[in-house]
Parts: sequence; C-alpha cells; structure tokens
Amino acid sequence: MKIALPVNVNYQIDRNFEDCEYYQIITINDRNEPLFVETTDTPIGFDVNTNMAENLEKEGVEVVLAGNISTCTIDLFAKYGIKVVRNCEGYAIELVKLFLAGKLKR
Repeated sequence: MKIALPVNVNYQIDRNFEDCEYYQIITINDRNEPLFVETTDTPIGFDVNTNMAENLEKEGVEVVLAGNISTCTIDLFAKYGIKVVRNCEGYAIELVKLFLAGKLKR
C-alpha cells in the first residue's frame, strides 16, 4: 500500500492540500509498517484538479492523508479509487502510523 500526504518543509501536514510545498508518498510493507518515504517538490504548474489524482493513482497510492482539502478534490480522488482522510495535523510519518493503527477515520 502507498499513502500520500501534502507536507511542508518540516514534514508536517500542509494546511491546504491544493497549495502544498511538497508531497510525500510512503510505502507500507507487508507487516503494515512504513518502509520507504519519497518526498517530491510540488510540480510547477501543479493543478490538483487536472493531474494530481491521476498521477497518484499511477504511482499506486490508495490513501491520501490531508489537512484542509475541498470536497471537490475528495470526489476527484474517489474517481481514481483513492480514499481521503482529512483534518489531519502533525508530522507525516506519525499520522501514517496512526492511520495504520486505525486511529484516523475518514
């Protein structure tokens, strides 16, 4: 499984998904533990409404953990089979661990 998160320079969840500085894709191993973290600059010309969901789906992302994210964007991710958990706050890796433990709900 892969989980994507919009993050700032301190690897905390960015408050607004649509304006994030970076995003991380965290690969989860068979023991349900974070295995690999890839941090990527948000691409120039980034438009969440036209290419982000499709790109994340191509990378194998199944879940997005986000802070503030619009309903329109959540619906867009759903079209690509990506679940969204919103209103998250804190460090990305800690949020992933909480999600894997079942402590973050949609």
